[in-house]
Amino acid sequence: MTTPVPSPAPAPSRRTGPGRRTLLRAGGYTLAAAGLASTAAHWDRLTASDIPGRDGSMLTVAILGSAIDPSQQSVLVEDFQRLHPGVKVRLLAVQATDWSDFFSKILTQIAAGSAPDVVYVATEGVQLFADRLGVALDPWVRRDADELREFFADVHPSLVESMMYEGSLYQLPVEFNAADMYLSKKVLDRTHATLPPADWTRDDFTGLLRDMKRAGGRGFTPFFWTNRLWGGVVPWLFANGTNILSESKAPGGDWLWDTFYEPKARRGRGGGFRWTTPQALDARVEEVYEYLASLVHDGLCSRPEGGSGTNLIGAFSTGRVGATPAGGFWAGGLSAAGVERDAYDAQFFPRWRTQRHQYGAAGYAILRTSKRQDEAWEFVKYAVRKDVMTRLFQANQTTPARRSMLTAERYAKTGPAHWEIFYDTLDRFPTTGPIPAPPQVAAVDLALTKHTATALGSPGSVRPALRALQRDLERAMERDI
Repeated sequence: MTTPVPSPAPAPSRRTGPGRRTLLRAGGYTLAAAGLASTAAHWDRLTASDIPGRDGSMLTVAILGSAIDPSQQSVLVEDFQRLHPGVKVRLLAVQATDWSDFFSKILTQIAAGSAPDVVYVATEGVQLFADRLGVALDPWVRRDADELREFFADVHPSLVESMMYEGSLYQLPVEFNAADMYLSKKVLDRTHATLPPADWTRDDFTGLLRDMKRAGGRGFTPFFWTNRLWGGVVPWLFANGTNILSESKAPGGDWLWDTFYEPKARRGRGGGFRWTTPQALDARVEEVYEYLASLVHDGLCSRPEGGSGTNLIGAFSTGRVGATPAGGFWAGGLSAAGVERDAYDAQFFPRWRTQRHQYGAAGYAILRTSKRQDEAWEFVKYAVRKDVMTRLFQANQTTPARRSMLTAERYAKTGPAHWEIFYDTLDRFPTTGPIPAPPQVAAVDLALTKHTATALGSPGSVRPALRALQRDLERAMERDI
């Protein structure tokens, strides 16, 4: 790099955490806005082993139960403690149905005075945690710049930018998943079709679905998608050059970009994404919904269903579904379900006005309430080492944030054949970005999924549903979380 590394900064000070009332309001808001059960219901699902000790004697790291290969979780802790013999670590694998459920459990623990030190946070919660709960990593990153140079050189700047908020960095990206398009080889063969080219269009996609339908039988669905923030309607909005919230970049972050990235890679970068004004009534948003409604009307795709989409693997592997949006995580999921790698393949999401893709990423956030922030930072650095990430992601349950980890050897058994598209989704499409997830993400997510289901539930429902979506988004964005 041509820009010198800034002088080491003093160790971060202990910041005063938000008050109990603020945390209770945040936790209660998240639960209500996400349509989840009450706080008491979440306590029913917590066990004694879920609650870290209150004496602060251990560094407690909370993760979504499935985020790390269970067989490697103890290895992660033991290896870190060998490197830092004075630090005892407790890995808290919280069982949750999805990220909203996970975040609500963490917020419940914080409100109860049992906060972990470090939390594994996905895009859905990056700005929520940064705004109210997290500690900016800037001073540590500046101090340890030489040690981190290799990491940043191996990670796409878009992933780093997605973990920034109002000019500061709050997490180091560990993994991500972009919404590409998986296609069943069984269905393609039945349709006498081949894998579409990388630059295929929305019209090409529609034509393929029509061919699939003609070749399919009873109970066959050409295109299936799950109604959620990631991988639902948002990839189509991105492809059509729009979004449900206006998008811009916060200023700041120049010290990071100038230190770790060459001019071409840092061009156009800022201090994180801003999602602000609701725009559900934008003409391009309506165009997307009308297109999806036409697919439903013509029997080319399913009506939007909620949930995680785990029930989809069986239908896809047996040829009852032809195409579905998914990320690199599905390579591991299909393999675990016994699906052979030659039974499917994947391609970029089809182009509309643009071929911009959406993704979600994840990394470790340090909480303001932690009294062991320096030790927590050492864990964060340790967790993004290549040897550590290689062990943790052996099952290909996600797409590693490190470019060098995506190799033919990694995908030799789990597929798909065109595994290169996972990282190429970032490299080939520079505008590809994270799903819209402001601090009010729970209410935004709830409004989007609720009104998407209504919009596509019956003919003529698109415009009134979008008007209702606009009203709910405006209310959501006006709230102080």
